[in-house]
Amino acid sequence: MHGLGILSMALLLLPGMPGGGGIDEVRIHYIGNHPWIWRLGWFPWQLTAISDFAIAIALLRTKWIPKLPAVLTLIVTIFAIFFDQMGQVAWITRGIHLAQSDPLAYLAFEKRIFLWTAAWGATLYCIGALGWTWCFAAAGTWNRGLTVLSIFLWSLFFAVCLGPFFRMNPQLVAVGNGLGFILLQVWFILVFEAVQRRSRPDASHGRQKAWHHPDLKILDGIGNSRFLRKCGELVSPFPLMSNITNVIYVNYLVEAARLEPFVPDGLELQRLGRENKHALFTFLTFQHGGFGPRFLGPLRRFCPSPVQTNWRIHVRDPRTGSEGIYFITNAITSTVHALAARILSEGMPMHVLRNAEVTANRVSLDAGNGSAPDCEASLHPATVPQDGPWRSCFENWRDFLAYAVPQDRAMSTQPWRSRVTRQEIHLGIPFDDCEPLEGEIQSRAACEIVGEAKPFCFLVPRVTFLFEREEYDHW
Repeated sequence: MHGLGILSMALLLLPGMPGGGGIDEVRIHYIGNHPWIWRLGWFPWQLTAISDFAIAIALLRTKWIPKLPAVLTLIVTIFAIFFDQMGQVAWITRGIHLAQSDPLAYLAFEKRIFLWTAAWGATLYCIGALGWTWCFAAAGTWNRGLTVLSIFLWSLFFAVCLGPFFRMNPQLVAVGNGLGFILLQVWFILVFEAVQRRSRPDASHGRQKAWHHPDLKILDGIGNSRFLRKCGELVSPFPLMSNITNVIYVNYLVEAARLEPFVPDGLELQRLGRENKHALFTFLTFQHGGFGPRFLGPLRRFCPSPVQTNWRIHVRDPRTGSEGIYFITNAITSTVHALAARILSEGMPMHVLRNAEVTANRVSLDAGNGSAPDCEASLHPATVPQDGPWRSCFENWRDFLAYAVPQDRAMSTQPWRSRVTRQEIHLGIPFDDCEPLEGEIQSRAACEIVGEAKPFCFLVPRVTFLFEREEYDHW
């Protein structure tokens, strides 16, 4: 709302404001001849006053905010709204009438109303902003960057608010307010990040796992930004396609207790075996082919074809019975794709690989100094196995494939929204296309998850990937 207000000021109100519209005759003429533009220009500022009141109420209601600064902030905000809004109401009613009928009377009226809004009201708003600072800092939801910005920002605002009392040049007041409200947007974003990190701290896996680029550390702030993720929620996902090749599945049957810590709130682990003591963990690595929006059609061939790896467990929604997979982590060799997935996708905790290679008999995942998983695997074709770690839960190899392959749904949860997110995809992999592999696999990241469990692998030479839609099941 504050951003919308300053935009409205620049586009609609500035020609009629002291210090913004040049000589008095031109400003008064603008207001008198464009009364509805003048009223419309003030409407975002009325919404801004409501938003300030909402912030004050939210601070008072939030349990981890100390009550004393929250109560004082609410009281000051109420007084600020009174002076500010009474002035605005007078400006869009009697002010317009005087601008149309008596320019000299309007100038006298404007001086008085300008003090109400730009001096008394604005000064009280600044004191209220100091209350915001007090609330968040006292709650420990703060950082050094906010301290530096707050000192400069509130000093600037106090200077321009006190300007009308000391007859400061109105143009300086306008410029100061413009700069101040732009910086206020930065302040709000930084506070939002601090609050979100308090309620959604970094985790060891999933979307909340800390994101570190292997080379470009300057991008870590983008990859970990809660604010950008919030903005990404406003964008509706669109279908994606890719002609994937060399999909190598590395699978582990492990004790279910090892995988339980990775299951997000709201979902349950799919257990296997006669006593439900086991569960399946898989990481699959593949080469994209023209990975991009489906609507591009043949033009997808010009889209990038990065290497991607998905590390997953099998989960179930106990409320709906829907089954799918949950990504413990993902990684890709394209920084652009990784950031897009982090910001726009609920269920893809995507990281960046420094280098990666996947062929029909080799997987190489180099995480560098980043947060992606690692792997070095040298494999070769094998006959259809008659025995192996999978036999503890499946009668034969085809039964295992029937469980592991048809996973056309990724699931994740957002407890703060009381919902499960389902990403519906289509693969359509025939079981006969799955070619058994065997060989040596080294992965520090996999060992941290499965311990000493033995891997068993297979290859899918090619598959057409289609991400269809994202849907939500509310609790």
